[in-house]
Amino acid sequence: MPFADELISRHTVQSLTHAIRAAAPDADLTALRAAARQIGPLPLRHRADLLRDALLTDLPGDYAALARTVRTARDNAPQFTGWLIWPVTSAVATRAVQEDETASFDDAMALLASLTGRLSSEFAIRTLLRHDLDRALNTIVRDWAGSGDADVRRLASEGTRPYLPWAVRVPQILARAGVTVPILDALYRDESEYVRRSVANHLNDLSRDHPEIVVDTARRWLSSPDTSTERLVRHGLRTLIKRGHLGALELLGFAPAILDVDGPRLDRNVVPLGGSVRLTASIRNTGDSAARLTIDYIVHHRKANGTRTGKTFRLTTRTLAPNERMEVSREHSFRPITTRRYYPGPHAISLQINGVESNRSEFELAPTDTP
Repeated sequence: MPFADELISRHTVQSLTHAIRAAAPDADLTALRAAARQIGPLPLRHRADLLRDALLTDLPGDYAALARTVRTARDNAPQFTGWLIWPVTSAVATRAVQEDETASFDDAMALLASLTGRLSSEFAIRTLLRHDLDRALNTIVRDWAGSGDADVRRLASEGTRPYLPWAVRVPQILARAGVTVPILDALYRDESEYVRRSVANHLNDLSRDHPEIVVDTARRWLSSPDTSTERLVRHGLRTLIKRGHLGALELLGFAPAILDVDGPRLDRNVVPLGGSVRLTASIRNTGDSAARLTIDYIVHHRKANGTRTGKTFRLTTRTLAPNERMEVSREHSFRPITTRRYYPGPHAISLQINGVESNRSEFELAPTDTP
């Protein structure tokens, strides 16, 4: 399987060049040919930007001329699909914004929708959203959210996510709380799991800045659910649940509980880098009614500056009858991984049950295999 950067490769450039040459045989494709030699050391998004700029250089003229070439390639070139579509849609959006005409903007929206089944236009749509958010959202809510094409419906949700991976931010979306909620309202009961998954991820993005809007939205949806709504909401609230947000927890049925928590207990006080520690705990429901519990554990990692930051990990969900006791156990590894750097020194582990954190159990992460 290729690394992410290799999704747009020299072969991608060659396929794009052949498709554009067939659609515009008189075009001088010098910039595209040069891009094939320049692409090697660049990360993925920079590769897409390089090819976008090459297309804009090799296909001068107004927006309408570029759109005609793209539509010709779309309709006639079988290789006009896959990752080469990213720079194409970005070029379409960029030229439309540069022209700054309503007709060009609206046509670019339509062209991106027509291409999104070949590779999602979610990255390119950000250029149009940044240029005229209200006009773009009107089209998305009015046309895309009700489209018969699941790829277009997903684009409505995915392309407007506040924190879409690999994509540029849209400051207006971040500044205008809840501006994309009407899109999610139109799609949360979509027949396609592909679309609903995007809605859940979009909701989770919103929770980073606007947790109350997210909880209120989820509450409305759960008041009129279908068979998939609860699952979607659970996925959309996952970050708030990890953070112990009480409103999100109560919405999913995890009310405050009266518990006796013994632990977490650790099987060692010193853990070598690359080793692991086992945590165990005993939890008893001392209340008068059954308690539905969501149980996580938090590893409080030491940072380079000596402070600590918590990372929450899932343990289990369980309902305990009055006076019922349960045991939990988990082995946690400190094997080096690319997404986290470990710093030797004091660390700690705690439990989090229905948003309430337990006492912390301390241990030392050693720089070498210390017995």
